[in-house]
Parts: sequence; structure tokens; C-alpha cells
Amino acid sequence: MSQPHRLCVFCGASMGARPEYESAARELGGILADRGVTLVYGGGNAGLMGAVANGSLARGGKVIGVITRFLKGRELAHEGITELRVTETMHERKAMMATLADAFVALPGGYGTFDEFFEIMAWAQLGIHSKPVGLLNTAGYYDSLITFLDHADRESFLRLKHRSGIAFHADPTELLDQLASRSLVASRDQT
Repeated sequence: MSQPHRLCVFCGASMGARPEYESAARELGGILADRGVTLVYGGGNAGLMGAVANGSLARGGKVIGVITRFLKGRELAHEGITELRVTETMHERKAMMATLADAFVALPGGYGTFDEFFEIMAWAQLGIHSKPVGLLNTAGYYDSLITFLDHADRESFLRLKHRSGIAFHADPTELLDQLASRSLVASRDQT
């Protein structure tokens, strides 16, 4: 299995309604640190963003945050991470996160998380990247989205390899293992 070197995590700046969301975010961050995988994320200190970063930092992990100057100015940046990169626009932020990462995972979140996840999937479908993508389906958060994606695939609006290429699992370790096996396949496809 080939572990990604840098995993980009998309997630909410809120903790959400269930304590399981924060626990899973912290656990994912800790597992990344244990595996020597650098966390790339939105650079925030609040909500699940802060939880995943703190989970990694608590176990000695490396964390790269990417935040806009506007959000940093609102004192939303996590000042305790390994490296904080500041962009001017949200578009630059997303592009930088995508460039830095070898794989992507979306945790529970709202519009921003959905935007980041779907943009990275659209880029995969267009052939802009072939990096593995996953959904951490904590407490069934993404069940309805997975059902919708299956529907869109059945209706021929998604190419099968891109729908089936999305790894999803409720357990962070299992999801990372799925991504690691897909990293090996993706690296073979690029040669």
C-alpha cells in the first residue's frame, strides 16, 4: 500500500450537532500524524477544521493550513500549526490546497466543504488530476449524498469510474486504507 504524503481535508468551521463529528476529526488527524502524513487543510482554528489540525498536532504531525487574507484578518487562522500559507482569494486557496495534496477527504461540513469536494471531483472528471478522493461518513452524514451520487450515475450524468472512484467509510482508519490502495492505482495510471 502506498500512503499519500499529504492529505487535504475539507471540513466545516463548525463542530456540527453531534459529538461524533469532532471525535472523528481528531481521530483522523491523529492517525495522519501516526502514519507520517502531512495534513493540508483550510487553516482555521474553529470547528472540525481546528479539531483535525489539533488531532494531528497532538501526536506530533505536520499541518499546513491555507487561508485567505480576509479570513486570517478575522482572527480565524490557527496560529499553532506547522505552516500557514495565505492567499488573496478563495480560488487561489482551493488551487493551492489541491496542488499541495496527494489525496483528498471530506469530513462533515456545509457549503464550503461541498464546494471543495465537488470542485475536486469535477477536476478529476476533466482529467486535471487523478488523486484519490474520499468521504468520511461519520454518523451517516453523507448517506444521502452517496445515494444522490448513485442516482446521478444511474441517470448518466457521472462517468462510472469517477463515481466508483470515491472512497467512503465511517471509520477513519478504513477510509485511509482505501485511499492508500487507490494511491497505488493512481500512480500506476499516471505512468
